[in-house]
Amino acid sequence: MALAVGSPAPDFTALDDAGQSIQLSQFRGKTVVLYFYPKDDTPGCTKEACSFRDSYSAYQGKNIVVLGVSTDDSSSHEQFKTKFSLPFPLVADPDRSITQAYDVDGGGYAKRITYVIDGDGQIIRVYDSVKTDTHATDILADLGL
Repeated sequence: MALAVGSPAPDFTALDDAGQSIQLSQFRGKTVVLYFYPKDDTPGCTKEACSFRDSYSAYQGKNIVVLGVSTDDSSSHEQFKTKFSLPFPLVADPDRSITQAYDVDGGGYAKRITYVIDGDGQIIRVYDSVKTDTHATDILADLGL
């Protein structure tokens, strides 16, 4: 069961696709779209990532950060990001600590769930049923953007 709307978003520190440390709390004051996906470079995950890529300009200038998270490592993320020209960070969670904290651990992979987190670190939306090819625009519509 995913975390509930109104819950505080668990902070985390992890490596991104460039091997740099990234922490959720560094984005305080911004809305964060934290989307979990099962595996780099698989059909559904690629559609979802490309949905965010193709809509990324609509997120820019609106104080919104997009972060993708899977249990793949930084090297896998780097290849996936490069192959599909993804303009946002991919967070590596090979030890599954983030997926467990967000209750999206599918037993070795992340379930496809997205959290929208407000600038104060509170979960304001949870998507546990995702249309991979329209997910990014669906979120924008729900946020009235």
